[in-house]
Amino acid sequence: MTDHGTDDLDKTAAEPSAATPSLEVPEVTAPEVTVLDVLVLDPNTAEPVTAELAVNDPELAEAVAAEAIADPAASSAATLEPDAALVAPSVPVPHAPRTAQTAMIPAIPLAAAGTNATLTSGPTPESFGRVDADGTVFVRTSAGEVPVGQFQAGSPDEALAYYIRKFTALETEVVLLEQRLSGGADVAVDEAAATVDRITAALETPQVVGDIDGLRARVAALTPAIEKRRAAARAAKSKAREAAKAAREAIVVEAESLAEATSWKSSGDRLRVLLDEWKVAPRVDRGTEQALWKRFSAARNHFDRRRRAHFAKLSGEQSEAKATKTALVKEAEELSTSTDWAPTATKFRTLMDEWKASGRASRSDDDALWSRFRAAQDTFFSARSAAFDERDAGQSDNLAAKEALATAAEALLPLGDLATAKSSLRDIQERWERLGHVPRSDKERVDGRLRRVEQAIREAEESKWKRTNPEARARAEATVELLETAIAKLNKTLASATAAGDAKKIAETTEALEARQAWLDEAQRALTEFSGA
Repeated sequence: MTDHGTDDLDKTAAEPSAATPSLEVPEVTAPEVTVLDVLVLDPNTAEPVTAELAVNDPELAEAVAAEAIADPAASSAATLEPDAALVAPSVPVPHAPRTAQTAMIPAIPLAAAGTNATLTSGPTPESFGRVDADGTVFVRTSAGEVPVGQFQAGSPDEALAYYIRKFTALETEVVLLEQRLSGGADVAVDEAAATVDRITAALETPQVVGDIDGLRARVAALTPAIEKRRAAARAAKSKAREAAKAAREAIVVEAESLAEATSWKSSGDRLRVLLDEWKVAPRVDRGTEQALWKRFSAARNHFDRRRRAHFAKLSGEQSEAKATKTALVKEAEELSTSTDWAPTATKFRTLMDEWKASGRASRSDDDALWSRFRAAQDTFFSARSAAFDERDAGQSDNLAAKEALATAAEALLPLGDLATAKSSLRDIQERWERLGHVPRSDKERVDGRLRRVEQAIREAEESKWKRTNPEARARAEATVELLETAIAKLNKTLASATAAGDAKKIAETTEALEARQAWLDEAQRALTEFSGA
């Protein structure tokens, strides 16, 4: 709020400008005029100042006043700018010059000139001031009358109206600040505090006329609200700072979790995404951000070093694998023409095991070397198969003879006399050995027929031995005798317990008898087998 103090007033009175050639009030013949004050921004200082708006339309004046009461912040100089036909001369009063530019800056209508009806209730501002005969204006406070300045440019009523308007301007600022603080609007806390300090200082040595004590109390009451807003702003700022820190911390933690990853492509892609997220994440204080960036950068660098080392090692291993496989291919190609079938086939199996253990070369090298190795294998084994097929063609007679011997051996089953069956099988085995090879495709089948008969005779011999083994028979007889003795003792114990009515003893003895009787049954079956031999 620009303050027009005593010096400004005296200067205005002593040095009238071209805009105010005379301090005398001219005769006005225009229609009845309503003078409204509006609060505008000075284009030079950006401070709010009071400007007059003279309107000769009573309905327009009432509409402007009603709008100011309903929403003081909504009105503007643009909406208040009257048509030229509605403007009548106003009483010249010292205030900031009103220009076309100033008139278009947002303004707030205060009240009809010389009144405070839209802002206060109770005593009118005039009751708080008076004008002395020499033009000195006084304001009444609880501490007594205080001079606020001198006014030599008009009548006492005009002097009082001027200082009342200055008070109204201050009160308007307080009202607006009260509304903003109580209405939940965004408030620049430092700016609001500066406004309170400025108004408080202005009321310490007042140069306005109005309820100074009441306005001081209202201004003092704004401080707790401002401090509450300040605390809320600090809390919101702290919360936002913590959220920003948490967001960056989450990025760093995830990057650190990927530092030891071995999924090189997916982890590398994710780290690049995390870097993009870091760039757009909310900022935190410099120290915290530098510490987090150090961790983030360290995680990325660690992963990158490991990845580079891995692929460097892989490249070396691939070169070594290529050299090993090249040697294996050369050896396989040399063996591919061998006719020493059994040893060469064994060597090829060894070469295959070495191939699998040699690791991987690059994909293109691996594919080319494997094609050569496989071709050498195919050449050898195809030649061997052809040779075996040629040999097998002369073994048909041997196969027919062995088929007949296998049939004769199978006729010994089921076994009758074991000694006769063993003698017959021995003769068949001797004739079998004198025959030559059979085709490879039939060898396992025909040999299996003879092995099954041989296995049946061996099992029969083992069974007979078990039945006739004197040591086993003696052990079986001793077991039966021992169990029978134990069962006899338990029967006596059970009879005694029954006679004594000892339920616990009866139960224990019965359980023991059942177990030993089961054992005895098994032992007797084993002994019966020996008896049947």
